[in-house]
Amino acid sequence: MKRYLILTEKASAAQNFKRALGGESGHFADFDYHIVSLRGHLLTFKEPEEMVPTAYQKQFKSWQLANMPWPLEQIQWQRQVIKGGQGKYRRGQTNHQLLKAIQLESRQGYDAIVIATDTDPSGEGDLLAFEVLEAIGWQGSVLRANFMDESKKEIQAALQKLKDVSNKWAHGPYLKGESRSRWDYLSMQLTRIATTLAKKAGYPVLAREGRLKSVIIWRIYQQLAAIKAYVKKPYFEVQFTDPAGHIFKRQVPAGQVVPWRFTDAAAAKAEAASYHASRVVNEKRQQKRQTPPPLLDLAGIAARLAPQGYSAKEVLATYQKLYEAQYVSYPRTEDRTVTPEQFRGLLPLVDRIAALVAVPADLLTHRQPRKTHVQAKGAHGANRPGEKVPKTLAELRRYGASAQAIYTLVAKSYLAMLAEDYDYEQVTAELADYPTFKTRYNEPISLNFKLILMAPQEDAGDQSISKGVLGPMAEPLVKEGVNPKPSAPTTKSIMHYLETEGVGTGATRVATLSEMSQGHRALLNETKGRLALTTAGEVSAALLADTWIASPKITKRLFTMMDEVGDFNLSMDQVLASASQVVNHDLPVMEANAQTLPQVVKRPVKTKSPAKKARPAEKVAGAFAGKEVTFNRQWGQHRFTDQEVTALLKGESITFDYQARGKTPRPVTGKLALQTFKGRRYYGFKAERPGKKKNLRS
Repeated sequence: MKRYLILTEKASAAQNFKRALGGESGHFADFDYHIVSLRGHLLTFKEPEEMVPTAYQKQFKSWQLANMPWPLEQIQWQRQVIKGGQGKYRRGQTNHQLLKAIQLESRQGYDAIVIATDTDPSGEGDLLAFEVLEAIGWQGSVLRANFMDESKKEIQAALQKLKDVSNKWAHGPYLKGESRSRWDYLSMQLTRIATTLAKKAGYPVLAREGRLKSVIIWRIYQQLAAIKAYVKKPYFEVQFTDPAGHIFKRQVPAGQVVPWRFTDAAAAKAEAASYHASRVVNEKRQQKRQTPPPLLDLAGIAARLAPQGYSAKEVLATYQKLYEAQYVSYPRTEDRTVTPEQFRGLLPLVDRIAALVAVPADLLTHRQPRKTHVQAKGAHGANRPGEKVPKTLAELRRYGASAQAIYTLVAKSYLAMLAEDYDYEQVTAELADYPTFKTRYNEPISLNFKLILMAPQEDAGDQSISKGVLGPMAEPLVKEGVNPKPSAPTTKSIMHYLETEGVGTGATRVATLSEMSQGHRALLNETKGRLALTTAGEVSAALLADTWIASPKITKRLFTMMDEVGDFNLSMDQVLASASQVVNHDLPVMEANAQTLPQVVKRPVKTKSPAKKARPAEKVAGAFAGKEVTFNRQWGQHRFTDQEVTALLKGESITFDYQARGKTPRPVTGKLALQTFKGRRYYGFKAERPGKKKNLRS
């Protein structure tokens, strides 16, 4: 009988596998199995200077610009175990101990190790598994279990169609993940370049640069610069209005200046005097319909929840927990549609899901697959509710602050495609005497899916919705306007920009934005969806003008190249060579940009933090051995009681239970004594301890 060691990505996944297979060890299909789990990446690349010959170590360790780009042919890629890994309270195994335990288990006579990590579009799951197999020295067969989610049905199906991937260099997902990992590692050269230039210019910051990260930071910087440069320019123009409030106006070609927009109100009034009331003619009505929008990806979810105060980090972490509990589908999907099988699997549950998120079931009349939303392609399928439906939204609170909002949003996004199309009439008309003055607006017929997606206070979302009967006459008036102010950078606008440019997956965008806003080296701050740059972010962005690393087109090409590696259409060496090309191009550009840093970014002012005043120790005074003495009433974490103070002054020994931070309580015995510390004599409590004596100064 064959024996397989099943390797899952994290403990929660291992629990789902145990439930699906009937236990941690057992028999399934035609093999015996045992399940072990990782906790994400256990290994990381060594420092650059540790992976090259001795003659090159100084160059690879240096942050001097003359030592970059690196000669890539000298790198012997090696990984080391990530230190720590015991969790928040430092309980359980370290990463070293976990790796050793897996190694020992792998030597118990298994015929193959089954990689059962996430089937990630980026190849991340395959990469972290092969990192471990290399570290433990596994030389046997390797099989891959590909699954769309961690439901019992999917897990069992995956384990019945295992794929042999023993040769990792012939396994596309691994090649894709490894090429991405190595490219990102090489991009640290750009961080070294930017940081070195920033410090020379007087900015003591870590100017982090990288694939996608620099695209985001540069876009935010551009938006903020546009706002800073904005000058309000009022204008006045002649328009017409009918009794119902419909506006008739001339069209302004994009980017053009028209003579009939005046900076002076008097000039506009003078032109208005040359017009008279006119009949509304050529009314045309065209019935139109709009299908439900595409299903949301993780970036869309984060963008919509950001204004409610949920950060990208919170959404990312909570969605992952909901997925592990099987309430929602796989987070890091690239799909925006579902397969026919996935559609049929959720169909019996839609009424329960609808009731849970307060969507009337009578809106869900389109229960046949839509060609726009259901297609026989993809893997995990778009983000959607899982086949496990909670009894109430309240039970989701345990998974995170945003859990209920995430589930509601994902559910409504999915349910919308089961509603009918939005039907409306588009109405156009013009003025008989002045045909260049036109109006256009929409009149809703049936809102249908929009009733699911709309917030209670919203209208149907259309511009110029009719409020009454058109015409019959329209009167001239002078309308004041202003040039539009550039919009502030938000999570929503950044996600939309990256999607429009085709850069990254939804999950990658959210994860990158989350990482950029964390810790004391954050590049940006995220507050209710609004984004602002930190000083480090401003410096990083100011160095990026005209660089390749900040170009969405170049970044999109890098993502494509990594896909091509996974498809065996490009070698890993070719992808990595592009990192040197980017460094070669961007280094002199950043040097030039650094010359203008003081003009665009205010230098941080060095301020000395006021010294914290030491809290005076509580003192006790009294007669001891015929002298007036004073001593500290506190000894470590213990404060002497009045009775203990009296006993000490009498020269008696006292005993009390003492617990140092993080230690087990123990009895301490001692008395008041004259002591010496660094040449200074003082009275204080002196403990009597067996063995090596170590007085705690009082």
